[in-house]
Amino acid sequence: MDYAHQYDDKGKQPWVVDIEKETLDNQNFRTTMWTGEKLQMTVMSIPVGGEIGLEIHEGIDQFLRIEAGKGICEMGPTEDDLSFRKEVEDDDAIFVPADMWHNVTNIGDVPLQLYTIYAGPDHVAGTVHPEAKDAALDPNEH
Repeated sequence: MDYAHQYDDKGKQPWVVDIEKETLDNQNFRTTMWTGEKLQMTVMSIPVGGEIGLEIHEGIDQFLRIEAGKGICEMGPTEDDLSFRKEVEDDDAIFVPADMWHNVTNIGDVPLQLYTIYAGPDHVAGTVHPEAKDAALDPNEH
């Protein structure tokens, strides 16, 4: 079964986008929209009570910006030590250092809409995960 649907990734070509509109209009858990050599941009919609999922990006810094909703951001040096914990909401930016365990959980009553920029790319270009379970079943995800 194909869990990673393809989006017409605009990467490696010049592109101007209304990132707020794309983020707010996105209904998928994840849509990878632009993949370059050293940068990647995805938009995400985390359902009420859902989460991105505890993860670490080896050698990759990450930036996330909340466009709608409310969540809890957790980070730490190990899976069992998420000592950094902060509520996030509209207009907040999250900076995740490379090699840092992190998760964002939706604690609001509407989907948590955000975009994220990876430096360098973390997903296969054009990846679309309609739901979190699709990301979990995608063999290209780690």
